[in-house]
Amino acid sequence: MANPTGSALSHLECTHCGRTHDAEELHRLCPDCQKVLHPRYDLARVRLEPADLAAREPSMWRYREVLPVRDAEHVISLGEGFTPLLTAPRLGAALDVADLRIKDEGQNPTGSFKARGMSAAVSRARELGATAVAAPSAGNAGGALAAYAARAGMTAGVVMPEDCPRINQVEAVLAGADTWLVEGLIDDAGRLVATSAAGRGWFDLSTLKEPYRVEGKKTLGYELAEQLGWELPDVVIYPTGGGTGLVGMWKAFAEMTELGWIGAERPRMVVVQAAGCAPIVRAHDEGQRHAQRWPDAATGASGLRVPAAVGDYMILDAVRASGGTALSVTEDEMRAATGEMARVEGVHPAPEGAATLAALHRLRASGEVSGADRVVLFNTGAGQKYPDFAPADPPRLPADSPAWRDGL
Repeated sequence: MANPTGSALSHLECTHCGRTHDAEELHRLCPDCQKVLHPRYDLARVRLEPADLAAREPSMWRYREVLPVRDAEHVISLGEGFTPLLTAPRLGAALDVADLRIKDEGQNPTGSFKARGMSAAVSRARELGATAVAAPSAGNAGGALAAYAARAGMTAGVVMPEDCPRINQVEAVLAGADTWLVEGLIDDAGRLVATSAAGRGWFDLSTLKEPYRVEGKKTLGYELAEQLGWELPDVVIYPTGGGTGLVGMWKAFAEMTELGWIGAERPRMVVVQAAGCAPIVRAHDEGQRHAQRWPDAATGASGLRVPAAVGDYMILDAVRASGGTALSVTEDEMRAATGEMARVEGVHPAPEGAATLAALHRLRASGEVSGADRVVLFNTGAGQKYPDFAPADPPRLPADSPAWRDGL
């Protein structure tokens, strides 16, 4: 290796059957049971201490020993990660929550947390010899894939539902990805990528159907701990479509405990979905470990319009192990929360991020979250990418209207 990262990557392990696989080969799902593969690390080899991080770059690659790329020449980065963990004192006061914070993933290079996963997945795919990558996307993942593939000098394919946000379509096309719109949902797009991949020479980076997007997302957990002085909050409220971010954080917490950076305590993990597409919530309420596909999925929060998640069992396991919960919120609640977060704290959230604030209102009303709990809301994307989601209709006046002189 020309420039070793110090990655302690050891092997891949199936999260369902436990079988191990060679991390130096391109893998997607476990070849034995078709479930999710997780990278595992020889953490005893890691000599990094929390104090060492202060001298490192403010990106997710500051945690390179526990990321999967071995040679820094293959790290494809646009500066993703280390987004701000903003205090939200005025929202906290309104909700009677003494310590409320917003992890603002809208400040990532491509405007959402998808930048993390695509940086890790594209980097590792390139290191293992892939020259073309593809993925289905509800929107933000497609733009991120196109951008990171362009930076890597790789070709890319993106398949999106036809009603995904226009800005995501523009992002993918301008970054040079072969981009198609499909008359259907994200799982329809995924099926088309899967059936086209071999003929087009694509390595398929679908959510949790390859091992490395979750590694980029897990840095959310490392950052959360670092930004809170190596303590974790009491409650994490997370908008959940495919669930990679929640699964990744849960993985990060376990790794940090093994490294000795944090203790065994865990936040209560709260899944938030849209009322029009809530398969994880339904499975949680029914005591199921797997979620049935949600029929006729419909929500303006495109990232939550995921009718079936391949990592359903891992999401539900984390929620239950943490003593957390799962709930859904309506479109009206998300729209109201979009305006509330922007108006009260100056953060314009994506609809998915707004869903977390709507959920907190519910959880405070029910008493499931107390005023003494330390709570973190995850805004997973920039609201500016959804200009038509929440109403914003200022009045118009002629430039010579007397109202300008006499008072509006």
